[in-house]
Amino acid sequence: MTKVRTLVTTGKLTGALVGATIGAGAMIGAANAADTIKVGVLHSLSGTMAISETTLKDTILFLIDEQNKKGGVLGKKLEAVVVDPASNWPLFAEKAKELIAKDKVSVVFGCWTSVSRKSVLPVFKELNSILFYPVQYEGEESERNVFYTGAAPNQQAIPAVDYLMSKDGGDVKRWVLAGTDYVYPRTTNKILEAYLKSKGVAESDIMINYTPFGHSDWQTIVSDIKKFGSAGKKTAVVSTINGDANVPFYKELGNQGIKATDIPVVAFSVGEEELAGIDTKPLLGHLAAWNYFQSVKDPANDAFIAKWKEYTKNPKRVTNDPMEASVIGFNAWVKAVEKAGTVDADKVIDTLPGIQTPNLTGGIATVLPNHHITKPVLIGEIKADGQFDVVWKTKDLVPGDAWTDFLPGSKDLEADWVTLKCGNYNTVTKKCG
Repeated sequence: MTKVRTLVTTGKLTGALVGATIGAGAMIGAANAADTIKVGVLHSLSGTMAISETTLKDTILFLIDEQNKKGGVLGKKLEAVVVDPASNWPLFAEKAKELIAKDKVSVVFGCWTSVSRKSVLPVFKELNSILFYPVQYEGEESERNVFYTGAAPNQQAIPAVDYLMSKDGGDVKRWVLAGTDYVYPRTTNKILEAYLKSKGVAESDIMINYTPFGHSDWQTIVSDIKKFGSAGKKTAVVSTINGDANVPFYKELGNQGIKATDIPVVAFSVGEEELAGIDTKPLLGHLAAWNYFQSVKDPANDAFIAKWKEYTKNPKRVTNDPMEASVIGFNAWVKAVEKAGTVDADKVIDTLPGIQTPNLTGGIATVLPNHHITKPVLIGEIKADGQFDVVWKTKDLVPGDAWTDFLPGSKDLEADWVTLKCGNYNTVTKKCG
């Protein structure tokens, strides 16, 4: 099994025993440092985001275990260093600094919410380490020290709206943009509002609502959504609700009899893991937009699912999109380290663009110069067993766009860390911001 570094205090030691223990510990620590490559795991294991992030911690431990069975990396075993930032955004920065400066990890896999990612960015830049971020997000960012293996808006939000606008998606005319009150939903909805208006949607046909993390009383909001959808135009909800607030939200939809045939909900943060604890029968036909679903039939996916269930010793354990994004990021990092012949951050960062690794749905993910990747886009309908029936997908892989074309301050920006060496190059002024 994966070696996970832990620190346990079990009582008082005195005199010579303390000295001997410290001496032995120092020698063991030095040996470990020489014999292993440390990998940081920065995911919430408690608090409102634990419902989503705990599985990603387990995923990285699983991937490390699998890699160690192959002999590790550069002839060394990988050692996981796991911390719990506890859904506390400032604590993410503190724990990131601890991983990099104290534990000397070579790379960190972590964060879910954009506010947690924003919290740690200064740390990764200051200490020059590497973060792999595996969750869909609002874009509007490209940092040298971060690789974004989740979806940018053009790989999830925009295609989902396009689908709903189409006849196959219900020819939707009225839109509820419902999100948790933080940077990802607010920025994504700002992009979507601009996109909808560019498609001729009137402002009066767009309803925007935000709720705090962990929100539980949805009766009034769902009632408002129901009323908004009764104006005679086909209405849909685009949900950027995050974390455990999704459980009471979906339950209230069922309580008020909102069916997908009446007002479909397409979610960007609800996958198999979040649905595992919900009675999904009232939610049949509601949608999610991701780049991966467990239900996709592909030999690579079948093999991954089987190994995952064996590793967790739980035949009911599900997989989901951020897990696949973690797999892609981890495998890309391994390939880059092996190609560079070192875990040195600068050399690995320079090596990663152009690295290709299989995704789990039959395609190849390529790390792009803007530190995003290529991904398919899939729309899935919720089934009674908590899985998704894929009803639509893009014909080709979609390259992640760091800067949206639908906001005035972004449409002229380009991210390119290979040629331009810049994350926000202005194509009009020809200057790096």
